Amino acid sequence: MSGGGSNVVNKVFYATSYHPIQAGSIDGTDIAPHDNGVRRALLCYNAGLYDPSGDTKAVGDPYCTLFVGRLSNLTTEVTLKEVMSKYGRIKSLRLVRHIVTGASRGYAFVEYETEKEMRRAYEDAHRLFIDDREIIVDYNRQQLMPGWIPRRLGGGLGGKKESGQLRFGGRERPFRAPLRPIPHEDLKKLGIQLPPEGRYMSRTQIPSPPRRKASVSDREDAYYREKSSVEREEEREKSHRSHRRSSHTQSSHRSRTKDEEERSKSRSDRKERSRGREDRYGDYKDEGSRRRSHETEEHSHKRHKRK
Repeated sequence: MSGGGSNVVNKVFYATSYHPIQAGSIDGTDIAPHDNGVRRALLCYNAGLYDPSGDTKAVGDPYCTLFVGRLSNLTTEVTLKEVMSKYGRIKSLRLVRHIVTGASRGYAFVEYETEKEMRRAYEDAHRLFIDDREIIVDYNRQQLMPGWIPRRLGGGLGGKKESGQLRFGGRERPFRAPLRPIPHEDLKKLGIQLPPEGRYMSRTQIPSPPRRKASVSDREDAYYREKSSVEREEEREKSHRSHRRSSHTQSSHRSRTKDEEERSKSRSDRKERSRGREDRYGDYKDEGSRRRSHETEEHSHKRHKRK
């Protein structure tokens, strides 16, 4: 079977689990160790001689912890904390020192308060310069990468060309997409991660560190938080609808009250005008009656005189 061909020349992939033979291969397809360091790491790997949980100094939350490498021997805890605190709140910091001399070993572990802050530093602090040295940052592979073997036992990742013991698959030196046939069956027998054919990454893409697996209780909490948020949204919508109905009712009531007031005022005005007309007509009527009464009296008086 063939590799990806010319369309994957500039593509790469990263190891999600560690295997010493694969780490020594530039394209992740080797099936035999090619240097003594790989052989030593393979022995430790097969015999289970390295226990990452046995390091009593490796404390803290691994998902919030960042590995910082290639530090200058002049870099102190104070300097490192000052620089790395730009990306978040630091919970703890351990600069690894020689057990006898106390000199810096050139790498450190920085634990942040949250996983989000660690990821921000993971993305932005890589290849930063501290004390005139370019540093590298990575996630805590010692505790999070299955099968991990450290550099002191022939494993690790990265390395310098002059050492003759380069290790591939990490952030600094990813695997190149294979151009030669991939021995799928042999890789499977050795338990080596297969190249992700058709899903290679570009060199400009940043590989994502592993995420914390949610426990049953975490999933339940998330479910109830989501449910509560939905219920709160329903309550807000219900309250909004109730408020709109109330506003509409009050508006209708005010409109009816205003109409009733206008109708009452109109009736009052009509009554006033009607009374005014009656008063005027009543005055005219009384005056006419008095005139007729006066004429009747005069006529009666004249008739009495003739007699």
